Amino acid sequence: MARVLPGMIAWGLVTGVAMTTSGLPLPIVLLMSVLVFAASAQLSAVPLLLVGAPLWLIWLTALCVNLRFVIFSAQLRPHMMTLPLRWRLFAGYLSADVTYVLTVHRHGDDAPADGGNPEPLAYFLGVAVVNWAGWNVASLLGIAFASQIPRSWGLGFAGSLALLALLVTLIKDGRGLLSVVVGAVVAVAAWGMPMRLHIVAAIVVAVAAGLALDRWMPGKSRGEARVSARASR
Repeated sequence: MARVLPGMIAWGLVTGVAMTTSGLPLPIVLLMSVLVFAASAQLSAVPLLLVGAPLWLIWLTALCVNLRFVIFSAQLRPHMMTLPLRWRLFAGYLSADVTYVLTVHRHGDDAPADGGNPEPLAYFLGVAVVNWAGWNVASLLGIAFASQIPRSWGLGFAGSLALLALLVTLIKDGRGLLSVVVGAVVAVAAWGMPMRLHIVAAIVVAVAAGLALDRWMPGKSRGEARVSARASR
């Protein structure tokens, strides 16, 4: 987390400043910072709240922006199913882009977590708690010092660079690289779509491309490679 926390702190500051300068009442801003815990959804919902948009539109916008978490949770599910429902719901609240990327990078191909294999859940909890704490402290600092933080600092760009660095660590072969390129091209081409639907479009196309490439260019996963190595011994 030490590698990515500076970028997350930058994003937290940007979100706190944006919510405070939007004109929302301070209690609402504080509650949103702690309870929503999703920068993209917060930054998408705030302008709609200010113009008096209907509640269904605000919910739909936040849902579309956060649809990527359906994919995240599907990949984390094998490790989470050993937990009771209440703890799975809590893990869902703690899940974030960074938490997902780091956990999948470290334990994505490991055997599902259980009583004899707690490492994936322990790792997830460790990075999730640090990420949650760092994000909320930064967001609250952004709320407290909104008038003193100039936009010329470019903190939002720093956060984007942190996420980009995480993305690069997940690219392990040509299939992954091609899926990323396809998703990036779609995101740019669909930039003008309303309610940030270009994000959803890019995710859907990139996932479809990855699945198609897995079918056309089969290869061993890290987990399969480990099994084969043990068998050869």
